[in-house]
Amino acid sequence: MATKRRFDVIEDFKDLQDKNKLYFKGDRFPRPANKKLEDERLEELLSSKNKLKKPVIKEI
Repeated sequence: MATKRRFDVIEDFKDLQDKNKLYFKGDRFPRPANKKLEDERLEELLSSKNKLKKPVIKEI
């Protein structure tokens, strides 16, 4: 059984791919927690390859 990956928000951001949902530093990502995300999207948010040019989430 695969372990579910969990993430914390480390920079405030607006998720442009999820109805402009706002996330603030310290929030859990994603909401709801059981939301399915593509690995490509996670890597975008974990790296600087996004519109903010810096990671906005970290794996916990």
